[in-house]
Amino acid sequence: MTLRPLSLLVSLSLCWPLAASAVEFNAAEMAKAAALQQKLLALDSHLDTPANFGRAGFDIMQRHEHNALSQVDYPRMVEGALDGGFFAIYTDQGDRSPAAHLFERDHGLQRLMEIHQMLAANPEKFALALTADDAARIKAAGKRVVYISMENASPLVADPSLLSFYHRAGLRMLSPVHFANNEFADSGTDPKGAEWNGLSAAGKALVEDAVRLGIVIDQSHASDAVFDDLVQMLPVPFVLSHSSAKAIYDHPRNLDDARLRQLATKGGVIQANAYGGYLVDEGKSAERQQAEEALEARLGGWDNMSIANGVELAKGLAALDSQYPQRKATLEDFFAHLGHLLDVVGPEHVGIGMDWDGGGGVAGMEDASDLPKITAWLQRRGLSDAQIANIWSGNVLRVMRQVQDYAASSSGK
Repeated sequence: MTLRPLSLLVSLSLCWPLAASAVEFNAAEMAKAAALQQKLLALDSHLDTPANFGRAGFDIMQRHEHNALSQVDYPRMVEGALDGGFFAIYTDQGDRSPAAHLFERDHGLQRLMEIHQMLAANPEKFALALTADDAARIKAAGKRVVYISMENASPLVADPSLLSFYHRAGLRMLSPVHFANNEFADSGTDPKGAEWNGLSAAGKALVEDAVRLGIVIDQSHASDAVFDDLVQMLPVPFVLSHSSAKAIYDHPRNLDDARLRQLATKGGVIQANAYGGYLVDEGKSAERQQAEEALEARLGGWDNMSIANGVELAKGLAALDSQYPQRKATLEDFFAHLGHLLDVVGPEHVGIGMDWDGGGGVAGMEDASDLPKITAWLQRRGLSDAQIANIWSGNVLRVMRQVQDYAASSSGK
């Protein structure tokens, strides 16, 4: 989840965007790409799909097309040859009061339970992955891979010891912070600016505990100073599960070239993000923002919307495109960022984290069914099958393996 729900509606690109991508692939290119993607292991490192698991009317086994609330379901995963990925426990940032921290604690646990309920309801189609090697085994069994991640560690503020419980329940990736500063770290986008100048003392302790357990650290959403702290303190690589290139669009959520090279030197991976507001300057007006707020309120508010409301939401946002036009990021914009990341750090340190169901998607690639276009572009660029396989999963799983191996060796000391 890239922004809080109200702001999220601004950037949903599956609602028949005004822009059209200049990148096109012919039938032969798409057939070649689809054939390769069926063979390799394709994982997305940041899926906000669990936000829908408790939503009235949502069924992951059913296709929810033309719906502003859904970009990932089983039929579209099959069509797009998406084998699975990291399903995020996202918690919106509250006011940091004791009451808010208790709410966040309970919300995180509820979302964790909903992921396990989805797994229990669909044992023939989905399976929980706990180690780097589990993904290939699950794919070979004909199922989709579910790793669990946490976006924003605020559910742990009230009781950091819950981290061990989450780990036992499957948590394998953790980002300390989200859209605003919390008790653990500075966000890259808090309008108040830095509070801790990186990780707080509690944040450093949390990161150390996570690494001890074998949990991969995710820097996406955190400030550059947090990145610098992680480079200095971590004995293992880390990832950015859904981020873009600052050299292409200068946004605080994106990473500059110098830090990209530091990440690669550390052995880490940046997973290319498809959230339009981090790819281009969308030029959203205050009038459009107000209109979106009114539309959301009319449909009952983000948390209370049923999946059926998502169809009406998509139509409403499409109407606002005509009334209050704004730039929409395209497939070409996404590939500009992906290409720059590859140029700077090479295919050994790049992956895919689209931010589906959290605002991700661009004109020309609106949902998970479109993912073979990425493989087609990588083939057109001249990458080998092995390099493409690493971008789709090998790189992030290498980091996970290193983190888990370090945890295992450290526990035996």
